[in-house]
Amino acid sequence: MASKLGGFGGLFDLKAAGFTDPVLVSATDGVGTKVLIADAAGRHDTIGIDLVAMCVNDLVVAGAEPLFFLDYMATGKLDVNAGRDLIEGIVDGCKQAGCALIGGETAEMPGVYEPGRYDLAGFAVGAVERENVQSGDKAKAGDVIFGLASSGLHSNGFSLVRHVIAEGGLDYAATAPFDNQQTLAQALLEPTRIYVKSCLAALATGRVQGLAHITGGGLLENIPRVLPDGLSAVLDANAWPLPPVFGWLATLGGIKPEEMARTFNCGIGMAVIADAAKADAVEAALLAAGETVFHIGTITESADDPVVINNLDDIWAQ
Repeated sequence: MASKLGGFGGLFDLKAAGFTDPVLVSATDGVGTKVLIADAAGRHDTIGIDLVAMCVNDLVVAGAEPLFFLDYMATGKLDVNAGRDLIEGIVDGCKQAGCALIGGETAEMPGVYEPGRYDLAGFAVGAVERENVQSGDKAKAGDVIFGLASSGLHSNGFSLVRHVIAEGGLDYAATAPFDNQQTLAQALLEPTRIYVKSCLAALATGRVQGLAHITGGGLLENIPRVLPDGLSAVLDANAWPLPPVFGWLATLGGIKPEEMARTFNCGIGMAVIADAAKADAVEAALLAAGETVFHIGTITESADDPVVINNLDDIWAQ
């Protein structure tokens, strides 16, 4: 079942997708002030991927397979070329996530937005068999925590990033201080990694105890969202390499390690909690799906901090 182009609503046949007792899961998000860097650089082809990623990565945390995606763009006056690039990115993101793009809306709002300026919102729906819902109550002491490498900053903390760059008087068109193979804008606009297919493969092992998408709030605030009361995640910051962009930001902006860990993903875009007895099977599934995987910590019983990052100061000395 499909809706024709120009209709008032998008249709999706859930039965045809092969589910027997499904629970629907929805997520909505945007890409924040990262759009201002895209505007400054005149490059809009990656932002659409970010938009999809921020939504579908949240769906898979609940164990859901993304089914369809819709987008909303608001602008002062539509720039046709920028709009085309944005849609191409959204289509690319949907392909990566294995979901359908079934609709969207573009609104011209002069007076609210300056000509050429825009903002984006995305909305995704997924489904999971009722018995396979990841509800955040499965983790237990002794479980292993794997971290999946991020592709960079993803789509969080860009108000701080832009402040640091403005204070430093840097040019987005100049060579990135931490990567001489690309401009600063290109490095910052690296799209958010989409973890859907790899996490679904890991979930299929039946040994995943929880997933945490590391977005705003960083490592310190996102992992506790999938932990039962009385448990703590103990991480070792020496267990994974810090991507150069984070060390550069921390140094240039004088940002303390704890603030970095509370604002950015610091190189870990998704945390996967696995039953220690079968952790090898989970890791193998993630590796086979193309992820770079680090064993970053364990779950312990604790009534204190829900996340403890040992050797946090050491990571900035890499």
